[in-house]
Amino acid sequence: MFKNIFIGLKAYAGAFELISKLKLWKYFVIPILISVVTAVVIGLYAYGFSDNIGQFISKIWVWEWGKETFTTISEIFGGIIIIVLGLVLYKHIIMALSAPFMSPVSEKIEAHLLGENSKLIHQHRNTSFQEQLWRGIRINLRNLFMELWLTAIILIISLVPVIGWFTSLLLFFIQAYYAGFGNMDYTLERHFKYKESLTFVRKNRGIAIGNGIVFMLFLLIPVVGVILVLPLSVTAASTETVKLLNAQNRQNIN
Repeated sequence: MFKNIFIGLKAYAGAFELISKLKLWKYFVIPILISVVTAVVIGLYAYGFSDNIGQFISKIWVWEWGKETFTTISEIFGGIIIIVLGLVLYKHIIMALSAPFMSPVSEKIEAHLLGENSKLIHQHRNTSFQEQLWRGIRINLRNLFMELWLTAIILIISLVPVIGWFTSLLLFFIQAYYAGFGNMDYTLERHFKYKESLTFVRKNRGIAIGNGIVFMLFLLIPVVGVILVLPLSVTAASTETVKLLNAQNRQNIN
């Protein structure tokens, strides 16, 4: 697991150079626009609703003593909820809508890494723009609900004293896993059906987490983060996913 996480992290090292070498920047124009617009819209809504959620939570405390303290805690907790939900929604929206534009990027990276014999190593599935978009929406809707369910449980647990720091770390890794999951599926879409992809990512969850860690850290960088997060994370995920598929198919042949 930890070895694979490191591999997922390390894959970013050559991502920028590979994008330039294969002249892939043009494929990222629309996804970058999707990323920026989504970030702005979610950011505005988050700013407007954070105080409202805090005030709503504070109404649970019906006693006068400690009311001010509980209200302050509620507003902080409300802000955390908004930030977490905002990141979750942002991530899945951009990955779902960008799927048809990321698939060609992944395919060109695969052809570059494996050469002309790539289709002999693994049979490709031919899919249309609409099928790629639906696949992206389906995968990310499934991941969105799974992530929201786990996030809700973790946020409740985080209210327990002492273990709060642990739940924050766990929450980050869960977000990273599903980010990496979406990035890997741009390659898996050509090779596996829906359920097969779920199984493949579970078996290689360390790669997904490693890729997603950098994805999440990029979002902490103002402006530049939302611009570069998709190009670099998708490129890094594609290179490692292709290597995994290649190794798996060589094992099957042997």
